[in-house]
Amino acid sequence: MRQLLFLFLNAIKSWQKMIQRIRGRSEPDIHAERIVSGKAWEEFCDNLKAAGASLMYPGTPKDPFNQAEGVRYLTRLTRAGLEAFVEYNDPASPMLRRMVHETVKMGADNPDNYYFNAQIDGSKYEYRITGNRNSVHYFGLFTQNGDYGSTGGLAPCGQLDHNDIDYEPDGSFEVILSRGRRGKNWLKIVEETGLVIVRQTFLNRFEEVPAEIHIENIDRRQAPEPITPAMVDEGLKTAGMFVGGASLLFSRWAKGFQKHANTLPMFDPSTSNAAGGDPNIIYYHSYWKLGPEEMLVIEVKPPDCDSWNFQLNNYWMESLDYRYFTICINKSTAVYEPDGSVKVIVAHTDPGHPNWLNTCGHSEGTMCWRWYRIKEGGQAVEPKCRVIESGKSEVRS
Repeated sequence: MRQLLFLFLNAIKSWQKMIQRIRGRSEPDIHAERIVSGKAWEEFCDNLKAAGASLMYPGTPKDPFNQAEGVRYLTRLTRAGLEAFVEYNDPASPMLRRMVHETVKMGADNPDNYYFNAQIDGSKYEYRITGNRNSVHYFGLFTQNGDYGSTGGLAPCGQLDHNDIDYEPDGSFEVILSRGRRGKNWLKIVEETGLVIVRQTFLNRFEEVPAEIHIENIDRRQAPEPITPAMVDEGLKTAGMFVGGASLLFSRWAKGFQKHANTLPMFDPSTSNAAGGDPNIIYYHSYWKLGPEEMLVIEVKPPDCDSWNFQLNNYWMESLDYRYFTICINKSTAVYEPDGSVKVIVAHTDPGHPNWLNTCGHSEGTMCWRWYRIKEGGQAVEPKCRVIESGKSEVRS
């Protein structure tokens, strides 16, 4: 149904463009008219208003606290959308920047990750990424067909793991993004490619140094082209689509997760990949809900894998505030049981266990467990969950 809707919307756009050509009006003329008349801005504001429907989507908590977080969530998406699609939306002069970070969150953003995105155009340009490895545990480069504001999703295109990169003695590297293989380090793009994502994963984000990474058009242009009405008009359209589309998508996900609250079943890999997820990660998305005197106990023996992590989110799939509270745990920060298993405690107050995650005043929300790059011969394991009363001696260290 989603793909049919996208095809329908694209057909409408194509029909409108054909009608305008018949009337003798060029696309630059149309964009200029929309900017001058104020139509571009009015439609953007209308799209933001429509995005508010996600706050009333079935299943959303209607209490003032959660709704206030929902409104703030929409303002954050708006900020991210305007920066990505209006301020930094020139694929001829791309810039790698953190679209998701400490105060812009979406889709169960991972506190152990450092995300960079850049808008690119595989049909017109080829690119070079340079940088230095530094000490971050993992980084990977990914190209996606489409972008966050498009109607076609984010289909995987190319992938380059940091272990596959040929480095210089000082840790520096160069990667070529092109349609045909070029250079020692090559990242595939095709005509439909619209986005490059850099994921960096920390085992200890307070000690490791993220990689230094820079992108440039292969023609080495030094500055972006002057702004045009078309760039602003299309940017506003895409930003509005992004705010409405992302908020609705993740509201639907959260609603679905409620069906298996306080458990952690595996999430469909095809769904996560289509939304821009890392194909090398196995996700367990779900919902948590606890009464004032309840806590969630999660137990699992991790498989042999590069890393793993677990995090708490609010209803809107924003990670809780990891700047000030312990809301996530990973392979390096966890304290293990003698048999190599791990027990994680989700509770409103500290139960005296080293693997306690703070609910930060929330009584419900979403959550996510990840296995990163399970080693050959290993198998994904579903974490076991149970709700118990607070104060149980079994959760103490």
